[in-house]
Amino acid sequence: MLNQYETVFIATPVLSEAQFKEVVTKFSELITSNGGEIINDEDWGLKKLAYPIQKKSTGFYHLFEFKAEPSFIEKLELQYRRDERVIRFLTFRLDKYAIEYSEKRRNKVKAKAEEK
Repeated sequence: MLNQYETVFIATPVLSEAQFKEVVTKFSELITSNGGEIINDEDWGLKKLAYPIQKKSTGFYHLFEFKAEPSFIEKLELQYRRDERVIRFLTFRLDKYAIEYSEKRRNKVKAKAEEK
């Protein structure tokens, strides 16, 4: 049975735009090649960190919302740990309320984008 997950990772700020896109592509392909289905993919850009991590005060944030087998999460997090470009990550399973909330949030983001 597929569960719905949300994962956010922070990549080191020393990467170029192309290098960051490469990291995003790597993880999106990892999700899809393991039978996952990406529902939403958001690039939050370069943001200031709440506290320094590895002597860095900023990082590139990226969010994936996806459906996958529970056993896949261990694989995904192992890849995050092995990739020195990723300085932090968080993955969690969404319950029905969180799924509802994220759909509303996505629709708001889409509506704002269409206004512009």
